[in-house]
Amino acid sequence: MRTKIWTAGLVLCAAMALAWPADAKNVLRWSSQGDALTMDPYSQNEGPTTAMAMHVHDPLIRRNAKLEMIPGLATSWKVVTPTSWEFKLRPGVKFHDGTPFTADDVVFSLNRVKGPGSDFKSYIATVTEVKKIDDTTVHIVTAKPTPLLAANLTSVAIMSKAWAEKHNAVKAQDFKAKEETYSVRNAMGTGPYVLKIREPDVRTVMEKNPNWWGWDNGNDAPDEIVYSPVKNAATRVAAILSGELDFLLDPPVQDIARLKAAPSLHLKETNQIRTIFLGMDQARSELRSSDVKGKNPFADKRVRQAVYQALDIDAIKSKVMRGNAIPAGMITSPGVHGYTKEHDTRLKYDPAAAKKLLADAGYPNGFSVKLDCPNDRYVNDEGICQAVVPMLGRVGIKVQLETQSKTLHFPKIQRGESDFYMLGWGVPTLDSHYVFSFLGATATPGSSSWNFTGYSNKRLDQLSEAMDEELDSAKRDVMVAEAWVLLNSDMPYTPLHHQVIAWAMSKKIDMPIIPNDSPQLWLARFGK
Repeated sequence: MRTKIWTAGLVLCAAMALAWPADAKNVLRWSSQGDALTMDPYSQNEGPTTAMAMHVHDPLIRRNAKLEMIPGLATSWKVVTPTSWEFKLRPGVKFHDGTPFTADDVVFSLNRVKGPGSDFKSYIATVTEVKKIDDTTVHIVTAKPTPLLAANLTSVAIMSKAWAEKHNAVKAQDFKAKEETYSVRNAMGTGPYVLKIREPDVRTVMEKNPNWWGWDNGNDAPDEIVYSPVKNAATRVAAILSGELDFLLDPPVQDIARLKAAPSLHLKETNQIRTIFLGMDQARSELRSSDVKGKNPFADKRVRQAVYQALDIDAIKSKVMRGNAIPAGMITSPGVHGYTKEHDTRLKYDPAAAKKLLADAGYPNGFSVKLDCPNDRYVNDEGICQAVVPMLGRVGIKVQLETQSKTLHFPKIQRGESDFYMLGWGVPTLDSHYVFSFLGATATPGSSSWNFTGYSNKRLDQLSEAMDEELDSAKRDVMVAEAWVLLNSDMPYTPLHHQVIAWAMSKKIDMPIIPNDSPQLWLARFGK
């Protein structure tokens, strides 16, 4: 086994060596279990994909390492009228190909976000018009007051209009349909790094943009970034311990103590703003993977509650996660506006109660169903699902587990083809409305909703829409609290835990760990 691990490590080392430029001063080599899904910045609203894109592109408004909003391509922004915002753009900025950045690129980008293929539509759902006032001024008009517009725009990269038109990439890639466009493997932005090589699932090489407007002591920042996804956890650990890697985003929980003790490394940990949960299709008349015909067990709240109470989350925390998780009673985490400990209180683990709930719902002998899980996205995701299967089995729910790469898992969910699935949800806006709009509100055709449970509650829809435009914070907080009560009570999702993340890095570099688990590699500094 040891020979196999080190052989794989040598292969990784050789692949990385090919990517290193001979004259590079500081090369940062890093890895995690899965690759970005695409280089199209609007095609997939997925954390690692967005994090990769934001090294090439800039948003109008950035977040720093503390997740505070700071100027990006916009130097200032203000509300002109209740439904109109003015953004002053940073002058003198150029795209990597030398093309000047202007208001035309902002207009193009936001219209592309609202167009077909985009998975970011909900971020600017209220935007009705983007108007160029002059080369450095843009007005964004909304259908109603939108107090969260600035926060939403921190996740929206700005593309080059000229580049997109030149390469027939004016529309976002339709990822779930497996569409191939130029923007899938190529990118043109104004950001701190220039995309040089993109080989999906093999390596991505980026070169420092010396002309980036945002450098602060950039002399010690990486000149080159080489990313190599490695699915095998033991291989990743061997590579960081041997010095083949400088940074490991997702060290496996079973190796954290070992990495902490390694003299060549330092390890940083923090609670992530991400919650892991299970979703159940409750709208379909009959589940595809179940032995129950003519009806859908998940349509009955008692069945959904049985799933919840059958899971021993403390055992998952201690045995599967090695203590590196926080049991959750809601599907958002501390750090998000609207989170409270009261909402985050879990139902009691009670297999006997779960069995009674199933019997009362008409399933005294349980039923069968398939559970879809990724195996390269969240911390120990496959291990969590493997633990869930026997727990549900003990109350009569016979689960067939299917684990696969996120490149297959997410499109399956997005096509509405999963009865029962794992999902993790971060909140880039740091506000509960993001959860309600994507996961709680009724999904509508053409939207970028991730509510694939079929859950629909008219009152929650009303609250989600109202809180999106409410300017009175006290009134808005009442709406947020009521919406959480509804979502927790209806149980379309089974919360598992809030993630705890660890980053392992060589002692020759240092950079801040960020609670959204999206590294800002331009902040990495090589020691002298």
